[in-house]
Amino acid sequence: MVFKALRVKLTLGISPLVAFACLSASYFAHIGFFNPYLSLWLKSQGASLYVIGLMASIQSFTRIFAPYGWGWLSDHTGERVWLLRFCASVAVLCSVFMKGASMTLLAGLLLIMFIHTSAMMPMTEAALSHWVSHEGRFDAKRYGRVRLCGSFGFLLTVCLAGFWFERYGLEDFAGWTSLTLLLVNLGAWLIPNTKESVHSHTSQESILRIVLKPHNRWFFLTMFFHVLSHMCIYFYLSLYLDQLAYNKTTIGLFWGLGVVVEIAAFYTQSSWIHGLSPMGWLKLCTLGMAVRMALTAWGAGVWPLLVLAQMMHGLTFAVHHTVCMTWLNEHFPAQLRARGQALYSIVGYGLTGVLGGLGGAMLSQHFGLKSTFMVSMGLALLAYLCARRLKAPPALAS
Repeated sequence: MVFKALRVKLTLGISPLVAFACLSASYFAHIGFFNPYLSLWLKSQGASLYVIGLMASIQSFTRIFAPYGWGWLSDHTGERVWLLRFCASVAVLCSVFMKGASMTLLAGLLLIMFIHTSAMMPMTEAALSHWVSHEGRFDAKRYGRVRLCGSFGFLLTVCLAGFWFERYGLEDFAGWTSLTLLLVNLGAWLIPNTKESVHSHTSQESILRIVLKPHNRWFFLTMFFHVLSHMCIYFYLSLYLDQLAYNKTTIGLFWGLGVVVEIAAFYTQSSWIHGLSPMGWLKLCTLGMAVRMALTAWGAGVWPLLVLAQMMHGLTFAVHHTVCMTWLNEHFPAQLRARGQALYSIVGYGLTGVLGGLGGAMLSQHFGLKSTFMVSMGLALLAYLCARRLKAPPALAS
């Protein structure tokens, strides 16, 4: 009764989309400081490049199995919101024990934390798609407005944390983790607890049949190589810029610049994103990714070229993400939506993260951090070749 009364107070007068925007803002505020600065914090704790890569890949490892497991559970129970709240609660509990933990204990805490946080966005996206679709059509404008709140949250913490850590050091990293995850818990309690209908189809066969259709096969391959290329940014950009003698405040500003462009893309996309088909945008995004990696690999020491590379984030992330969400909404039926989102997370941010984290660690250990960006350029070109094979199914080809 206490929790129910608290939730009524929190949600009084808040529309569902505003509630989702709050959750998005808090979740990406957590990601905004955690992902860019985790590697620097681990470095300050005495971890080697290989250990840093191994630790960073734990998050991606959990994305191989956790999103689908939680997605299966949410599809079969319809209780997406309660599962989100449970995941957020476990994550903040794990964060309390991070400070002063040994590397072994820290690895265990991160494993448990990521098992729960890696499931949150697929379930949130599946629930959100219900509110931003009209007559079965995905509304990119309404989705973009919600998603840009996440970008604002990311922008705020990535810049503020850079300033804070530059001035006070990285000792407060664990405290930042707990604080931002508390905000995520608050956001999870704001969203409406609408239980969705449960379907009794033989869903495992159904989703396999859908994924193996030619248009979906090439979509997942394109997305896999594109995001694998992107993993170099997530895992190694901060370390690379630190090696090039940029200070932490400047590193935070470079991350923030990419997010500013991302916000602009999400905010304005409804007026221009229909100018190309999803296949056309995927080709453009993958080519843009190859250019961005080339600029970062060979031009990061020249700040105007690094600025240009970071400004391409609007295309390589924001546009690519919206096109992927549109594709999943159109090609996966409602009863399989959470698992479709989970597969997107597994293929795009699970397998790619493990390969990117461990592969990048081995590359950087033997050939230097620059080599990871060079290889990523080649991966982006592979994504482009896959995108060229992508065709819409007959029903959507009009």
